[in-house]
Amino acid sequence: MTHDPLDAAALAQFVDHTLLKPEATRADVDALVAEAARLGVYSICVSPSFLPVDVSGAPGLKVATVCGFPSGKHHSEVKAAEAARAVADGADEVDMVIDVGAAKEQRFEDVQADIAAVRAAIPAPAVLKVIIESAALTDHEIVHVCKAAAAAGADFVKTSTGFHPAGGASVHAVRIMADTVGGRLGVKASGGIRTAGDALAMIQAGATRLGLSGTAAVLAGLESESAY
Repeated sequence: MTHDPLDAAALAQFVDHTLLKPEATRADVDALVAEAARLGVYSICVSPSFLPVDVSGAPGLKVATVCGFPSGKHHSEVKAAEAARAVADGADEVDMVIDVGAAKEQRFEDVQADIAAVRAAIPAPAVLKVIIESAALTDHEIVHVCKAAAAAGADFVKTSTGFHPAGGASVHAVRIMADTVGGRLGVKASGGIRTAGDALAMIQAGATRLGLSGTAAVLAGLESESAY
């Protein structure tokens, strides 16, 4: 997949500007919103307890949150209730975590049912992204989990929480995910993307959204590279 060269403003529109640290405060979220407005990103992604978030000072900015985070080891009905509450509290998008252990056990029908439960709780226009923890999965498992997400009606598959010891996004995983969903779903690369080069490599591999916590540094890196 090839793309025209991206400038910082175009790259910013791929970005979910993310703050999911357990120690985050309301002041941190206010700063995140202000920075998101300044950088021109697509959305912010915050923990559900921070919802609703006032983004009136940033017209067009979407609000995303997480569900079943970060382990995915929650009952499906709990994930569904959490997602429904988040959307009621103003979230436009929900990034849910699968039961990675179910995928490791090849229980892909159970993975699909888990995703479907959340999808039923937050019908369109709410956007559902499915975090698969790709670094903890084999290529075979990545393919089957992506197929399960598609069958369950998800809008995106997402590489990582950023909290798993196995690691975050990789170009290899993003490419497999993009090849599997074939443009029917978006692909979000998240976890460990810290430079403009990292971000562009993920997009080149097929990512249509990026989860970044160090967004300003990534965009500044692209601007400095393009200056030469």
